[in-house]
Amino acid sequence: MDDRRLKGKVALVSGGATGIGAAVVKRLADEGAHVGLGDIDREAGQSVVDAVSNAGGSSQFFSLDVQCASHWESAVNALFDLKGRLDILVNNAGIYIRTPIEHIREAEWNRVIDVNAKGVLLGAQACIPAMRSTGGGSIINISSTAGLRGSIATHYGASKGAVRLMTKSIAVQCAKDGIRCNSVHPGPVDTAMGHAAVPEDVREARLSQIPLGRFAQPLEVAGAVYFLASDDSSFITGTELVVDGGATAA
Repeated sequence: MDDRRLKGKVALVSGGATGIGAAVVKRLADEGAHVGLGDIDREAGQSVVDAVSNAGGSSQFFSLDVQCASHWESAVNALFDLKGRLDILVNNAGIYIRTPIEHIREAEWNRVIDVNAKGVLLGAQACIPAMRSTGGGSIINISSTAGLRGSIATHYGASKGAVRLMTKSIAVQCAKDGIRCNSVHPGPVDTAMGHAAVPEDVREARLSQIPLGRFAQPLEVAGAVYFLASDDSSFITGTELVVDGGATAA
């Protein structure tokens, strides 16, 4: 008996080639979903797809720049043509740049906002009609604890705060269509991006602020995403799931 909780479901994960995104792709595939992996890094993305296949899962790569509506439309149309449905969207793609507010240049601001916030908007716009046509779905937006409180990375925090409130707007507007939308807010994660966000010279001080005393592992964030993608969270929408070892509670 196949008791995988997402069997027959179809998912699309942006930024799925590395870090949290790769862990999410693998976890959703392990649970039986066919997972579309969207990323700008074809080589790394294909490596994840191959790993999923070798583990007995189902996945495919899409070249996806989240700033481009046409890329989203192509990925969603291809998935729908192949599988006839789209049940799960994980808006994970994001960039982090650590620049104090007085040194942020306009081009840098625009890039962070376009990838981290506009990318979520375009992903939702592309996926909502497909989800609506088959009775609903679950959208999970990866925000950050920087979207809950102040951060030295002003534009990153602003973009992740936008993701938090956009999530609530999507949840309210799309509930009638059976579409849920929630945000996940990781603290520091043991990934290349996570270590860039917390440089070595401040790492010990940052760890001392985390009651559980360590960074999250990507699979721990992926577990939170899986919960929100599954029917176990069927009455949860418009809320935040914080995965930070207790840091924002301290």
